[in-house]
Amino acid sequence: MSDQSYGANFINRQSFIELDARERAKALFDAGTSRELLGPFDRVESPWLPMQGVTPQEDDGCVVMKGKIGGQAAVVVALEGAFQGGSLGEVSGGKMAAALDLARVDNEKGIPTSAVILLETGGVRLQEANLGEAAIAEIMASILVLRKHAPVICVTAGTVGCFGGMSLAAGLCSYVVMTREARLGMNGPEVIEQESGVDEFDSSDHALIWAIDGGEQRYAMGLADALVDDDTPQVADAVRRLVLQGVPPVHRSSQVALYRSRIAALDTSRQWDPRELRALWTTNGSKEEKR
Repeated sequence: MSDQSYGANFINRQSFIELDARERAKALFDAGTSRELLGPFDRVESPWLPMQGVTPQEDDGCVVMKGKIGGQAAVVVALEGAFQGGSLGEVSGGKMAAALDLARVDNEKGIPTSAVILLETGGVRLQEANLGEAAIAEIMASILVLRKHAPVICVTAGTVGCFGGMSLAAGLCSYVVMTREARLGMNGPEVIEQESGVDEFDSSDHALIWAIDGGEQRYAMGLADALVDDDTPQVADAVRRLVLQGVPPVHRSSQVALYRSRIAALDTSRQWDPRELRALWTTNGSKEEKR
């Protein structure tokens, strides 16, 4: 591709990252099929944030939509990273768990219904810590039940990333879709630095952060199933293909022996370079190719 055509494609692309949660969710559905459930006009918001001087949001930063993807019924739940860092509280967590449970009920009634969760989140909302933890546990339980019937697809694109308890939820999903700008990990860089020191993890080193948690690294190590550009049609196409692909023969989270063997083979007396791990753990032969 020439520099000129590359530049034209970059300028004309439709950034997924720049969309808000509601726009991201709607962009994944077949045209004209989506409708929002329990939206902002229903005014279901956190009762706990005002007590702590925080202005609540009338959808609690969680958008739930239902419609069709690739002609099949689907529910999409999107977290708004711009509200409280996409953190999970009682209401937002309850909305996500309920949406997943309703999809499971549809499947049990003979209506194949997939789920897509758009995760831009740091995890539990600190102002609702225990309630958020309980909600994440409910979400993970709901994913485990639903994924037996239909694929549950996680999409993380940027700019917040997916960390904390919701990274565990992502790990339970049937498939994970990421952009290069996305990040996925249990603990965020600042948390690691705070707890273990800058020598362990320098949170100001952006190259290091993306080399470890970034979408390209996660995909190369087999921890994500599709790597796409920050382009809305590409993200939507990847989700559509995975919905139509159906439930995988084996879920990643069930491959305990594989990951234990990988960890056991590592020499823990030294610090591994991310590129070494990528070379060692690359297992994308059966994965989707980048579009």
